[in-house]
Amino acid sequence: MTGIATTTQPTTDIMIDIDVQHAGSDVVAPDHRLLRSWLQSVADRHPDIGPAEICLRVVDENESRQLNEAYRGKGRPTNVLSFAASSEAQPPEGPRLLGDVVICGPVVSREAVEQDKPLDDHWAHLLVHGTLHLLGYDHESDDDATVMERLETEILGEHGIADPYVT
Repeated sequence: MTGIATTTQPTTDIMIDIDVQHAGSDVVAPDHRLLRSWLQSVADRHPDIGPAEICLRVVDENESRQLNEAYRGKGRPTNVLSFAASSEAQPPEGPRLLGDVVICGPVVSREAVEQDKPLDDHWAHLLVHGTLHLLGYDHESDDDATVMERLETEILGEHGIADPYVT
């Protein structure tokens, strides 16, 4: 697997390292400006995070399957995984490390078609969803899911993206 693009771009409050990997797949991540704008909308709702950094890694199905098996015990690829940075990993100075969001490009593309959603809208939803996990949100209980889903829907709405939970 070869790195296609790696960039670090600052936004007002958040920096994003983008690492696109692929092994023969023609899946392309959205434009980096779109990725940063979606992340900025999350940061704007969480001013307490201060300067922060996220690594977005776009992978193929094989790598997604391996990560999902190793960390969740599920032997299939998944659309998004989040790995929050530990408090021990924080640098003494500089931006706070939030963690890594891993998105499987082929799964996202397939799901967008299956769900009849614009591809960029689905990417936005998964990036926002994964980033909210890094900030401590989860959907383990109905109450937590309601809070997280409402926040996702509001953030996506700022970008003209329909509620992903309406079927």
